[in-house]
Amino acid sequence: MIVLFFHFHFPLGNCYTLESEFTIILSSVKTKNLKKMTTILNIKTSINGENSASNKLSEALISQLLKNNPESKVLVRDLASDPIPHMETKHFLSFEIPHEERSNEQKEASKYSDQALKEIEEADILVIGLPFYNFSFPSTLKSWIDHISIPGKTFSYADSTPKGLLKNKKVYLNIAIGGIYEDKTIINQMEDYLRTLFAFIGITDIQVFRSEGTVFPEVRDENLSQTITDIESVLAS
Repeated sequence: MIVLFFHFHFPLGNCYTLESEFTIILSSVKTKNLKKMTTILNIKTSINGENSASNKLSEALISQLLKNNPESKVLVRDLASDPIPHMETKHFLSFEIPHEERSNEQKEASKYSDQALKEIEEADILVIGLPFYNFSFPSTLKSWIDHISIPGKTFSYADSTPKGLLKNKKVYLNIAIGGIYEDKTIINQMEDYLRTLFAFIGITDIQVFRSEGTVFPEVRDENLSQTITDIESVLAS
C-alpha cells in the first residue's frame, strides 16, 4: 500500500482538492479489481463420462465462468459414478430429528442429504449436465432433488404457503439430446418440471442450453460446437 500526502492551498470556494481527486481515482481502481469469489457446483448425471455431450457443455460453460471470474471455486458432484440412493423411509424419518439427537443409524441415513445440502447452500451457481434418457432426465438427479428438498432447510410452509429458502442462486441446465425432435413438447415439459422443482426451493434464475442429435456422428460435433458458441456468447455479454 502506498500513501500519498499532499498539502495545497486553494481558494476557499474551491473544495475539490487534488487530495480528494487522488482518493477518488485510487478507490475506483480498488473497486474494479475486487470480485466476489463465486462457488460453482458442477452436477454431472451422464453415464458416459468423458464422452458425455452434456458434460462437454458443462465444461465449456464452467470454463467461461472461470474466465469471467478466475477466483471462482468449483465443486463437483458426479451422480453417475457416485449416486445418491433413492429416497427410503429411513432417510425421510431421519430428517425430522435434530442432527445432534440422531442415532448412528439415523446419521448414516441422513449423510447423503447433509452433504448435498451443504454443497447447494455453499454454491452460488449450479451447472447441471442433463442427458435425455427415455424422455426425461436421469433418475439419479431426482434422488438428489429428493434429498435436498427438506422442510426448514430449502423450503417452508410458513402461513400454510410454500416458500423457497434458497436465495441468490443461478442454475444452468445443459441438456444433451440424442435424437432430433420436431415436436419439442416432451423436452419443454422436462424443462418446465425442473423449473418448478427449483422454484419450489427458491431458485428461479434458470438458463437452459440444448444440443440435439448427439448420437448422430454427422451432426454431433457441429451441434455441440454451436451450443458451446451460444454458451460463450451469452456468458460473455
